[in-house]
Amino acid sequence: MTDIDECTQPDVYNCSSNGICKNRLEGYDCPCKPWMKGDGKNGTCTDIFPLPAKVAVGAIGFLLGTAVVVFVVLLLKEKRKMRDFFVKNGGPILQEVKNIKIFKKEELKPILKKSNIIGQGCFGEVYKGHLENQLVAVKKPINIDVAEKEQFANEVIIQSRIIHKNIVKLIGCCLEVDIPMLVYEFVSKGSLHDILHGSKRVPLDLNMRLCIAAESAEGLAYMHSKTTSTILHGDVKPANILLDDNFVPKISDFGISKLIAKDKEQHTNNVIGDKSYMDPVYLQTGLLTKKSDVYSFGIVLLELISRTKATYSDNNSLVLGFLDAHKNRRRASELFDDEIAITGDLEDIDNIVEIAVNCLNLDVHQRPEMTDVAERLLTLKRKRNN
Repeated sequence: MTDIDECTQPDVYNCSSNGICKNRLEGYDCPCKPWMKGDGKNGTCTDIFPLPAKVAVGAIGFLLGTAVVVFVVLLLKEKRKMRDFFVKNGGPILQEVKNIKIFKKEELKPILKKSNIIGQGCFGEVYKGHLENQLVAVKKPINIDVAEKEQFANEVIIQSRIIHKNIVKLIGCCLEVDIPMLVYEFVSKGSLHDILHGSKRVPLDLNMRLCIAAESAEGLAYMHSKTTSTILHGDVKPANILLDDNFVPKISDFGISKLIAKDKEQHTNNVIGDKSYMDPVYLQTGLLTKKSDVYSFGIVLLELISRTKATYSDNNSLVLGFLDAHKNRRRASELFDDEIAITGDLEDIDNIVEIAVNCLNLDVHQRPEMTDVAERLLTLKRKRNN
């Protein structure tokens, strides 16, 4: 028996145009085309998806396609912008420096949350978080001027080379943003200001205060005299002296520090910093020198032994009180913190006051160098230990 191929005789064997003729032994089939339902032999094939559904699917597909294109364009634009920031902020130079870690914006993103803020002010915000299994503090400045941006790479290189136990270590930076962010080691106890005046206030005997004073002076002396370029801090105050778990002080916040050649001076028309600790000569003339930091440190010493906060608004009565007592050759016992004002320690406290008063001399040239201040405090510390 010979099989007939019905599909070759459409006039005799019906299969609608929406069907697909398939020959088989002793007959044929005519299923509907894909995406259709019904029976091709009877001409009942109809679309599974009606026209409105096709239009909706097409529209959704178009919108998704458009969204993908827009996303890719924005992503490329953002990457280009980050690359431009990276170059502008000195990335090509800094990535060649071995002891500086360049962090990507995405790496810092988990840290930059409101819940992680541990400090903020006119300078910007400081965040605490973990980065590469290390506890760090990320400083996010609010604004810096064009001149500071141009010097940013140089300042980071200089800071990264400062390796001293009494100076907060700069770990790295993020350059993929308009204003670069800095990543520092995290110092656990907070600031000397918090310890003396804030919610973290803790008992401090004279030995601890003297250690804090002497080692802070060592850090500043190192900045002034032991580096290739003299580093002027410009904002020395208890809030910028951090303490670790063992109360070892570390100088921090180089936000307005200046790098100058040896034996040079730094003039500025934009005097910034905390006026409560500011050298009056710098305030009046805009002339920032090593002796400006010396003056500010003198006020820090007075705060350490009195546990009284210096305030510019009341004409700095703390400073005036000690200077007046010194001028009249009398001991300012009423200004000493009761916690340390014990008979056996009064002579040593007087010696600290003498150092502070020397630092506060209005004649800049009569103020000691930080190296001298550090040595005098260390000598006093060694004498007490013996």
